[in-house]
Amino acid sequence: MVAETKSTQDPGASRIVISVDAMGGDQGPAAVVAGLAKSAEKNPDIGFIVHGDAATLKKLIKKKRGLKERCDIRHADEVVTMDDKPSNVMRHGKKTSMWSAIEAVRNGEATACVSCGNTGALMAVSMIRLRKLPNVNRPAIACLWPSRNKGGFNVMLDVGADIKADAEDLLQYALMGASYARNGLGLLRPRIGLLNVGTEDHKGRAELKAAQELIEAKADEASFDYVGFVEGGDIPSSRVDVIVTDGFTGNIALKTGEGTARLISELLREAFKFSPLSRLAALLALTSLSRLRKRIDPRRVNGGVFLGLNGTVVKSHGSADATGVSAAIKLAFTLAQSGFNEKLAARVATAATSRHDAANQEQQDNGKTE
Repeated sequence: MVAETKSTQDPGASRIVISVDAMGGDQGPAAVVAGLAKSAEKNPDIGFIVHGDAATLKKLIKKKRGLKERCDIRHADEVVTMDDKPSNVMRHGKKTSMWSAIEAVRNGEATACVSCGNTGALMAVSMIRLRKLPNVNRPAIACLWPSRNKGGFNVMLDVGADIKADAEDLLQYALMGASYARNGLGLLRPRIGLLNVGTEDHKGRAELKAAQELIEAKADEASFDYVGFVEGGDIPSSRVDVIVTDGFTGNIALKTGEGTARLISELLREAFKFSPLSRLAALLALTSLSRLRKRIDPRRVNGGVFLGLNGTVVKSHGSADATGVSAAIKLAFTLAQSGFNEKLAARVATAATSRHDAANQEQQDNGKTE
């Protein structure tokens, strides 16, 4: 069910409401409120429940023209820091802005939550307050990865929700990733790849080989194409739309990619400052460099989505500025607008039912032959 609020500008209009933890980011509530303002300016169909120190938020929101009417401020006395342990937040975090933001989704007041806060704490609070969808063993975090595909991005999951994943978990990741690509990127029949050390069928751990059989068998029923094993070099390629892996491997790949992107950016900057001639070359190539910077700008793909919960949660980078926060809110809005979580729940339930029916049929067949 999509949470809505009435517009003060048009009483007949309704808005999709996003719950925002304004206090958890490295740049503080000012960056978050600036991101809200950018989103509100671009999208008249969005409203916000903003959680944090009410006095601070009122001052910041008042400075942004037209934003006050779009925000419902909820006071929270405490903040989850990046150093807080998830277990401690689960026990003592009820007065934090993060807890309050998740609670608004749980109560049906908002359709999705966005937070720049501690990832482990956000997942822990989301798990205990929203709970897992029926038949989901392990939730996953999905991220967007710049690629050579027409849309410019691929989806990869899991990138850090859980370091373990067996064959059934990887199948669920494939189903959830396909649903995310369909609703978030508009791909009617996404291409799924399973990350491995090689593309040959005989390579990889036993659970990967078992997962390959399960994913391949489910492809037609779940309306996706399985392309087989993919390697690290395929993550940004046009060969695949969704890359499935365990959280340990996915998180290392994500952090490696981010570090490599920063290194390339720094090396290019140094190279163009090397001499007067190189500075001239940079000036001549300014348009192309600006296009490249925009294409690989991590702020444009800011937002890891927690999949497999009874509610949509988007984790923004802790260091996100206004542009990054706005991008995370846009992603949350897009998923909410598409009814993503309801479709995901139905997809997982259908898969679980078909596996149950297949198991019963196998037992019946075995009984007939004994």
